[in-house]
Amino acid sequence: MKLLTRAEELILISIWQLKEEAYCIPIRDRISQLSGEEWSLGSIYMPLDRLSKRDLLSSYLTESTPERGGRHKRIYELTEEGKIALRKVWEVQNEMWKDVTGLLPEQK
Repeated sequence: MKLLTRAEELILISIWQLKEEAYCIPIRDRISQLSGEEWSLGSIYMPLDRLSKRDLLSSYLTESTPERGGRHKRIYELTEEGKIALRKVWEVQNEMWKDVTGLLPEQK
């Protein structure tokens, strides 16, 4: 299985945390807030499309709402393959960081 990019990882984690509110704008806002960097909608939509094509995500449309001008929201969910991919990247990162000493503040 191909490892996730950092952007894909952040998007999948955000989707998992946001649950039924996991559509493009809250995903972007969460990542922007936590990273301190402004993310464009394109930087979210493109990985969402890739992740969907790789069957790591599924999505569905909500009912239209008046506050969105009658538009639907596309809500994303992790598939089982998405959960496996996210766990795999966590395992790799955890293993990579295991023997890093003196770099992090708590390792002085």
